Amino acid sequence: MGFQDVPKLKVTRRIIMGALLALSLSTPACSDDNYGLPTGEPESLGMSTEKLEAIKANLQPLIDEHKVPGFVTAVARNGKVVHFEAFGSMDVERKKAMRPDTIFRLASMTKPITGAAVMILVQEGKIAVSDPLSKYIPEFAEMNVLVQNEEGASSTVPADKPITIEHLLTHTSGLTHSVFPNAVAKLYVAAGLGISTEQFAVLRGSGVVGDDTVDSISIRSPAENSLTLEEFAKKAAERPLLVQPGAQWNYSIAMIVLGRVVEVVSGQRYGDFLAERIFAPLDMKDAGFHVPREKVARFAASYAPQGAGMVLFDDPAKSSYLKVPSHDSGGGGMVGTASDYLRFAQMLVNGGELDGVRILSEESVQTMTSDHLGPEFGDAPLSTILQIFGAPPAEAIRIFQGIGFGYCGSVVRDGAGNSLFGTPGQYSWGGAWSTEFWIDRRQKLVGLVLTQITTGPYPIRTIMNDATYGALVERYE
Repeated sequence: MGFQDVPKLKVTRRIIMGALLALSLSTPACSDDNYGLPTGEPESLGMSTEKLEAIKANLQPLIDEHKVPGFVTAVARNGKVVHFEAFGSMDVERKKAMRPDTIFRLASMTKPITGAAVMILVQEGKIAVSDPLSKYIPEFAEMNVLVQNEEGASSTVPADKPITIEHLLTHTSGLTHSVFPNAVAKLYVAAGLGISTEQFAVLRGSGVVGDDTVDSISIRSPAENSLTLEEFAKKAAERPLLVQPGAQWNYSIAMIVLGRVVEVVSGQRYGDFLAERIFAPLDMKDAGFHVPREKVARFAASYAPQGAGMVLFDDPAKSSYLKVPSHDSGGGGMVGTASDYLRFAQMLVNGGELDGVRILSEESVQTMTSDHLGPEFGDAPLSTILQIFGAPPAEAIRIFQGIGFGYCGSVVRDGAGNSLFGTPGQYSWGGAWSTEFWIDRRQKLVGLVLTQITTGPYPIRTIMNDATYGALVERYE
């Protein structure tokens, strides 16, 4: 074979690989039902089959080193799945291989779905994003803000403006979350509104704090096991705000509170509203807030980092997710499969419609996936989230440089060159068990990576993002 034959060999190999991928996507074990969307040959959709192989190749070492149990990864372009792989284990202890229809704890990937739920009600004229929260939950009418002097003494001052629905949608309400190392978060913990920053550190493999071990911490927050959404919201309203409404971006319990707003406006339990208005219309078969007994065989185990490896955290056969929770958390309570979330994400890419079913208007999707943080929030407003990981402020700013926030998800701003969060316009969010998704409407892309290990230690999102964009052959302007 002469050198002149090499280009022909490359073309032949590319065609063969594409054909093999198309064949694998059509087998009974990996039907379109498992993927949630039609399948397509990557080259016909402007992507490289060969380069998409880097997704598994670059994630596999985390499995081989016993740092992560397994993955389901998926990429769709122009509404067709060009990559879908299930590899590793869904349950290491029971030696169960990861399967395409594995059910995952989606955690904070619930948040964008909450954003869509609110936008449904906005479209129908039942909510305005400028409405004060107190219109729906009166206990939030007269809020105070906690202030501390240089000596650490605390006092409160009245909030200078009411919390609005948009403040909640953009994490700028002044609320915080129990896992943060601040005084208001400690009040949340004392009220049973979530686990502490010390307990979260345990789940991230940072050691044992006091009597807390992985075994002693509930997979669900204390509130999900004991409080209705009405009770949760009222307890939150009784605690002061961390900062003035609209003054700063802070990761918070805002989307849980939004779930209660949806309940008040719709007259339905939050999960029932989602089932009727989003899950059923989009055919998200396994999406919900608990795992029925008949589906437990597909429910993944979850793990926490420990030393150089990992330790079982939530046994699927004994999980509290097998029971209906006391409330459906719009901030992080959902379970579902890769195909479920692919269908939701593709609906967003399509401008609110999928398979002839319209969930949102094009205008609603554009509003939801656009940055709403003005210049007063700075160049890296989301950097405050890294307080829970102990990141130095300068490092946090570097990581989140050029990242804004839409409604219930991050948005890469124009001009930002951030490899962790992709290209400008990308809308995304992830969950505490290292579940991640993004959409890129400009490139007509959906990316999804699901596993079940506490977030933080490993660059899963970066690996998935870089391999996906590295496989783009044709970029849309």
